[in-house]
Amino acid sequence: MTAETSQTLDRGLRVLKLLADTDHGLTVTELSNKLGVNRTVVYRLLATLEQHALVRRDLGGRARVGLGVLRLGRQVHPLVREAALPALRSLAEDIGATAHLTLVDGAEALAVAVVEPTWTDYHVAYRAGFRHPLDRGAAGRAILAARQQDVDDAGYTLTHGELEAGASGAAAPLIGVTGVEGSVGVVMLADAVPERVGPRVVDAAREVAEALR
Repeated sequence: MTAETSQTLDRGLRVLKLLADTDHGLTVTELSNKLGVNRTVVYRLLATLEQHALVRRDLGGRARVGLGVLRLGRQVHPLVREAALPALRSLAEDIGATAHLTLVDGAEALAVAVVEPTWTDYHVAYRAGFRHPLDRGAAGRAILAARQQDVDDAGYTLTHGELEAGASGAAAPLIGVTGVEGSVGVVMLADAVPERVGPRVVDAAREVAEALR
């Protein structure tokens, strides 16, 4: 902390981050221990965050992230998309295939940024806003693979014909980006993905992850 920062705001933001990292919520005592402050301070922080609907407490008294964060989250996709576009453009031009950034939205994969190559005679039409189940298509499968592996790099995933007949996909998960779960990939009209595409997609996913950190 410095003279220019607010200790109370810092603690409030730390509460939100702690709650965002758990699915079952945290008690006042657990938050007190994690923050290194007394329970009275935690009660005040939670009361303030509840007033803004950023935190809610269930019947058991456990604090969880509130629905108010959704209003803030609506502005996240444009920021993520802007950060990812340079790496996606480079990937699309290099591979000659449609590149995309896909994020988790509930039980679905949501394409939030798409870049098509400028020099190819034909390519797969893939639009931002396209949704599909996480267990279908390279983008979603790459995310699921990352969930199963407690490693720094889950590699890449290849699929064929799962979302569109005749189209193949390659995708790699975003690794090490707090609060963002997604993948970077390409989709092309081909029976199989060329060997060099997988590693190139992994590199692009790393570039996007670095831009988002």
